[in-house]
Amino acid sequence: MVTFASAAPVLPVRDIDAAGAHYRALGFAVTAYDGEAAYAFAERDGVHLHFSQVAALDPATSLVSVYLYVDDADALHAGWTATGLPGRFVAPTDTDYGLREGAHVDPDGNLLRYGSPLTR
Repeated sequence: MVTFASAAPVLPVRDIDAAGAHYRALGFAVTAYDGEAAYAFAERDGVHLHFSQVAALDPATSLVSVYLYVDDADALHAGWTATGLPGRFVAPTDTDYGLREGAHVDPDGNLLRYGSPLTR
């Protein structure tokens, strides 16, 4: 039987270079693909995201979302909002299912939800 090792969502972006700069500022290491395709790879603490350039992308209609499990949602929110980056940032709140969750919508309309376990 085959064992899966990991997964990497592919996020559509309008401009690979702009998306790379945005995610670098969020703390990801970003590497552009050297081939003809407008594609890039991002990694932070073992979490991988991929980006594919879609020139006709309308951020207002994007349905892409990724959930990131982190150890401190408040610290992540503070660090990300301190960058002054464009996009929308939602402060973490406690949920009734045991997580403290926040979110960031990047300039291309990709929703990054993140959460950490509540300490009781």
